[in-house]
Amino acid sequence: MFNLPENNIHLANQATHKTEAIQLVAAALEQAGYVEAGYLQGMLAREQQTSTFLGNGIAIPHGTLDTRSMVKNTGVVIFQFPQGIAWGEDNIAYVVIGIAARSDEHLALLRQLTHVLSDEQAAAKLATLKDVQKFRAILMGESEAFSLSEETISLDVETESLLTLTAINAGQLQAQSAVDHYFISDVISSAAIPLGQGLWLTDSVQGNLKNALAFSRPKVSFEQHNNTIKGVLTIAAKDDAINETLVRLLDEQVQGILLTGSKAQIVAALNGAELHTAADQVVGTFTLRNEHGLHARPSAVLVNTIKPFNAKINVENLTRGSALVNAKSAMKIVSLGASYGHRLRFVAEGDDAQIAIETIKQAIANGLGETISSNHAFEADSIEIIKGSAESAVNSASVSNQLNNEEQIEGIFEVTNEHGLHARPSATLVNEVKKYHASVAVQNLDRDTPLVSAKSLMKIVALGAVKGHRLRFVATGKEAQKAIDAIGVAMKSGLGE
Repeated sequence: MFNLPENNIHLANQATHKTEAIQLVAAALEQAGYVEAGYLQGMLAREQQTSTFLGNGIAIPHGTLDTRSMVKNTGVVIFQFPQGIAWGEDNIAYVVIGIAARSDEHLALLRQLTHVLSDEQAAAKLATLKDVQKFRAILMGESEAFSLSEETISLDVETESLLTLTAINAGQLQAQSAVDHYFISDVISSAAIPLGQGLWLTDSVQGNLKNALAFSRPKVSFEQHNNTIKGVLTIAAKDDAINETLVRLLDEQVQGILLTGSKAQIVAALNGAELHTAADQVVGTFTLRNEHGLHARPSAVLVNTIKPFNAKINVENLTRGSALVNAKSAMKIVSLGASYGHRLRFVAEGDDAQIAIETIKQAIANGLGETISSNHAFEADSIEIIKGSAESAVNSASVSNQLNNEEQIEGIFEVTNEHGLHARPSATLVNEVKKYHASVAVQNLDRDTPLVSAKSLMKIVALGAVKGHRLRFVATGKEAQKAIDAIGVAMKSGLGE
């Protein structure tokens, strides 16, 4: 693996053209002691031979064979250009990786970058990320950012078996190389945990290879052992990167989308897209007619077409099953990977929503500034208006406010579970707390989280508590002391593990 010091990563740079960007990279390589003066000429000559653009907004300028003798030490410097640099052939580079290699050592870096080059969302994050540590972690694959895709979502399953839904999820996770057979065996043989509203959760502490989530929903909800089954979530958790998604599961609106939404809506909700329910939406579904897809030029035309309108407009690539992204961002548009014949779905809200969607339809039909072929029978474009369902606001005091006016009993206990508070021990804790006539809140002192209800499974999971973390419990009510004492015993005993 390449050594990449953080001071070799230069974020938020600007350059007017490709040559200037390469000059900045070459100067940094020379200053870091990797190359001799004059290596720049080899980098420019290499670019003349063949473009070093790799895809997903990443370019890797490096010297020619003739300039290898000028390399003192193998090294890498990274420059980020959030505004983008034209790299030829309508390619835009947002991350430029300068390489100095004495042999074919740069091939090891390319292998290291495989996960970024094949992950449009990861590459898109690198284009604008402002945190050097997070940038390096994503680039080197040391901390995989978690995002959900439609591949692990199964809707309208013809079954009346919770076990079948769990098995489907386990199979999807295995297909994504997220779990091994130990995980599957354990998750199939273990009881599911109720989340409420007919949603159920399954997980295992064994065989988690990477962060992933699968969801299956039956075509018709059913009763099993006096329980209503409307959907099953199965979670593979390798590290804390999945915690943000677990937090979103606390949102009642997200839970509603899990129960009734489409695959695209579920992905958008769990990946953190902003959710709106009260406003009317104008939805347009159009076929891309550009022969070379949404490369930089037509993407820019599309963005410039959309920006003047007073409306919030998102777009998804139905053909690729992408999440909804901001249609006023050129980087987001390019990241859709839209090719000729792909179906794009635009969702608009706001004063200009209707006219914006109609204008987008016309712009796409006209080729977004490019000549298009008219001898292909495309699927019909469509525009529809979806009426919003205004929800009444529910005012509820925070947990901390509820505790202010009563005598509080507190206890601080350390997490002893080897794998932290994942779903199963969290469920054991919640079931223990619910036994007592007391209001109990909890916070993770090591993560400095706010107080949350200790009777909510997902809020416990969302604390992100790992072994050694200290949890502070605050109880009020008739059995507050009993509750705190019982929690202490349960925590010390490992919560069933």
